[in-house]
Amino acid sequence: MIHAELPRSSERHPPRQMLHRLRPLVRAVVRQRYDVRVAGESHLPTHGPALLAANHIGALDGPLLAAFSPRPVHALTKHEMFTGRAGRLLLRSGQIPLNRFDPDPRAIRTCLRVLREDGVVGIFPEGKRGAGDLSRFHHGAAYLALVTGAPVVPVTFLGTRPAGAASSALPPRGDRVDIVFGSSWQVQQQPWPRRREQVLHASALLLEHMRGELDRACALTGRALPGPLPAGKTDSESDRATDNDPDTGFVKRGTP
Repeated sequence: MIHAELPRSSERHPPRQMLHRLRPLVRAVVRQRYDVRVAGESHLPTHGPALLAANHIGALDGPLLAAFSPRPVHALTKHEMFTGRAGRLLLRSGQIPLNRFDPDPRAIRTCLRVLREDGVVGIFPEGKRGAGDLSRFHHGAAYLALVTGAPVVPVTFLGTRPAGAASSALPPRGDRVDIVFGSSWQVQQQPWPRRREQVLHASALLLEHMRGELDRACALTGRALPGPLPAGKTDSESDRATDNDPDTGFVKRGTP
């Protein structure tokens, strides 16, 4: 069902066929290497538009979100990843390139197209891999929720990066990886024009909700976050984001 009340978008819906075909294969391959445990899947509505907002601690988070989400998800992915064979695979599997350093209206329009057609959009509000404690929080998820009224389901990743390891480090073979879907959060759809104050308020409420769900996920699994990345162990793109963050979230100036 296409929702006539949602904003229109001139962008095409990202490809879906390969995403649907690859998910069972990726799950099987990952489970051969890791003890993946998924909890709270019922919090994601079985139909209709939805947003998955996840913390970001390691390189596995994106692939695991795409593979283990109860529904196929089109995730915003840094545009630096869309090069070579890996980039072609990401595009064909329906992931959405995102420029993290400048306004990216095309990415927003693509997300709106997915949501308008009852799809699921994935987003990492922290903007890059790190401690996963939501101390950085960009406003994109709250903005999309405000524009569309779609529910936001928090996702907590635990175990996708060893404590003290670099951002690209993978957990040892056989390690346990937890993916916890939290209770959904929703804000009333706000028609245009949407004021900056409305976005900030919605983002602060979403951040508070996600922090609570992160704490619950840690308590449920009996696990802790891996802590911050070691000094000098971020990639060059992440360093650039740290040095010149756009004013798109609760960054540097502190969070509420």
